[in-house]
Amino acid sequence: MLTFATAVILLLLTPGPGVLSTAGVGSAFGPWRGILYVTGLFLGTNAVAIAVISGLSATLFALPFMRVVLMTATAGYLGYLAVRIALAGSKINFINAKKSPGIIDGFMLQLINPKAYAVNTTLFSGFAFRPDSFLLETTLKLIILNCLWIFIHLLWLYFGMRLHSLNLSNRTQRVVNISMAGCLMGVVVLSFYSMFGYSD
Repeated sequence: MLTFATAVILLLLTPGPGVLSTAGVGSAFGPWRGILYVTGLFLGTNAVAIAVISGLSATLFALPFMRVVLMTATAGYLGYLAVRIALAGSKINFINAKKSPGIIDGFMLQLINPKAYAVNTTLFSGFAFRPDSFLLETTLKLIILNCLWIFIHLLWLYFGMRLHSLNLSNRTQRVVNISMAGCLMGVVVLSFYSMFGYSD
């Protein structure tokens, strides 16, 4: 069980779309919108976990093109979120507080986030500590995963909220927002490179 918990921490701490976008939303839009966004991520990651446990995701990923479809959808959606984070607080008319990311945004990101499927598949297909009872082991894994998931994502949100609460100048806040957005897009580039970079 301790090995499983350690694996959860290491996998979740690795910067990915979920945690980076959490920090970005917290920094650009503040605590309330950040909490809503994390709530959506939480619901989405549990939906992915259920898909993995039930075998639905394995059926989907048996289709050769599905990973490419998910990566493309994730790239597009992260680009959309990155623009909203980068332009938060700007005077551009189509970006305003009413359009800040919320529950639906977080939920949708997790549904198309390849890392969410990879992490859940790794955790629920390995690290057996109660091989005599699949139901008990799966239940305990869900409890441990969710407790650590909430803690780690709230840490990232707190980091972003601290930046938001520093009352930075408009120019500095804009630089922070653009940097957060750039990190999100960096994850996309690295993901595509890992998928296609080693192919002949």
